[in-house]
Amino acid sequence: MDNRRNRSYTPVVSEFEEKVVQVNRVSKKTKGGNKIGFSVLVVVGDKKGRVGVGLGGAPDVSSAVKKAVLYARKHLFTVPMKKTTIPHVVFVKLGAAKIMLKPAPPGAGVIAGGPVRSVVEAAGIRDIVSKILGTKNKASNVYATMEALKKLKPARVAKA
Repeated sequence: MDNRRNRSYTPVVSEFEEKVVQVNRVSKKTKGGNKIGFSVLVVVGDKKGRVGVGLGGAPDVSSAVKKAVLYARKHLFTVPMKKTTIPHVVFVKLGAAKIMLKPAPPGAGVIAGGPVRSVVEAAGIRDIVSKILGTKNKASNVYATMEALKKLKPARVAKA
């Protein structure tokens, strides 16, 4: 009797939220014709302050997503937070992308464009104001946002 039929399937429950930001169809000219593939940008976060980003490429989208998620999980980092927002204003220029992140009062929500929003929400930041000033390229803006979050310094604790 086949053992595989007897096992009950239990889905893997992940503590991480995965958000596909961009799917790109890429092609390479070869002697045999065009070789088509996909490049996928994924943001992974636990909504508790840890976030990572991954770029995966494969002949099909699902394999590319798996590669991107695997890379993102290996390269997670912790974002310093002050309650539900960030400790201070940060401005980053990375290539053509310019990103500005500002702390917001409780209840303001996430005021951010698509690529920045996906990174910030995955990190678990609930109140923030941001502005994309440079390029409209999603990948560049995601990487610039990650760099901005890495530049944050933890808030100083006031002594009584």
